[in-house]
Amino acid sequence: MRPAVVSALLLGVSGTALAQADIPRDVVRLQGLDKVTARVSTFDVEVGATVRFGTLDVTAKACFVAPPTAAPESAAFLQIADNPPTGEPTRVFSGWMFASSPAVSALDHAVYDVWVIECLDRAPSAVEPPMTGEAAGEDDDAALEPRALPRRRPDGL
Repeated sequence: MRPAVVSALLLGVSGTALAQADIPRDVVRLQGLDKVTARVSTFDVEVGATVRFGTLDVTAKACFVAPPTAAPESAAFLQIADNPPTGEPTRVFSGWMFASSPAVSALDHAVYDVWVIECLDRAPSAVEPPMTGEAAGEDDDAALEPRALPRRRPDGL
């Protein structure tokens, strides 16, 4: 009885370790090809935002990366509409695109190709100036503040 319980527990623990959730990210990095000019562009789209690429309006709805213990993968849910200057916008793509397999779920457009490169976190905003005086808490441990590492000097100096 005891070996069966231990085996069941080990299988349960290893199963939960393998079933880790994907990690959400804030920004989708895409590449687009304009087939007329043969120009490739790299651009970022924040989740929830829309970016214009040629006549395409690219909206990112979600972006996930695989956990570090899994095979590397980035997947983004995109909605892409063709919005020509003369005419009504038409949705040309709505679905998941995968960085490792762009052909699995590709945009089918006569002029443009768009594919996912990676999902990333939003770049940190400008660093706020350090607080001073009472607001900073005079008893804070100054030794724990981040410091710049010294630069290595070139040989001969």
